[in-house]
Amino acid sequence: MNKKNPVRDHLLKMLDAGIRLDGRKADEIRTVEVTYGISNTAEGSASVKIGETQVVAGVKLSVEKPFPDTPDEGIIMVNAELLPLSSPRFESGPPSIEAIELARVVDRGLRESKALDVKKLCLKKGEKVWGVSMDICTINDAGNLLDAAGLAAIAALQDTVFPSYDGIEVNYKEKTGEKLPLSKTPIPFTVLKVGKYYIVDPLQEEMACVDARLTVTTTADGTICSLQKGGDAALTVEDIDTMIGLSLDKAEQLRNAL
Repeated sequence: MNKKNPVRDHLLKMLDAGIRLDGRKADEIRTVEVTYGISNTAEGSASVKIGETQVVAGVKLSVEKPFPDTPDEGIIMVNAELLPLSSPRFESGPPSIEAIELARVVDRGLRESKALDVKKLCLKKGEKVWGVSMDICTINDAGNLLDAAGLAAIAALQDTVFPSYDGIEVNYKEKTGEKLPLSKTPIPFTVLKVGKYYIVDPLQEEMACVDARLTVTTTADGTICSLQKGGDAALTVEDIDTMIGLSLDKAEQLRNAL
């Protein structure tokens, strides 16, 4: 725990008074903005701003050979890059643990929710399927990249249109108008515990004060698809119940921005 962190001490004093570092309440989310179709070269793309945090996501489609154990299912791949331009904390080079975690949270939410009907991505069993490759890049890190990335991923998938395919080659210059078989909107939502308080949509300064965090990915009907724990402190059953409840309640605000 960051018991000697002066920022954490200041944050706790402000939370005692009912406000946070930027004046929000503990359960208050910053303004959310989603912009679709930001890339002409991707089959689908979107930009998400949550406050000053900005993340972009792009989707490329390609015809691939299916995995041997799933010969009639399309392939989903999620990659995340924490660009140095978005924060002095990030450096060029191999993916950091933070980048790997971000990609895994988004990937797990998509897979476990079965948001994409991967069987409808099969072109010829055992031979050809559509591969859905997603790249997530950070533009500005002002905190809460996990939730921004998850929202950008769903928005980019919603924006995706199949290119023309004649059975031999993909013509990326010709769009078919056909959308991906996307039936659900899994949204990750992160709750931080700092001292005895729970806060949502954390600033970067608040994330540096965290005792524990829990990212809960849910679909619109309230189904929990995945959980991701972070931070050094343990969570009690009561903590988890409270954090899941906050996630279920507040994730709708992010989903409504789509």
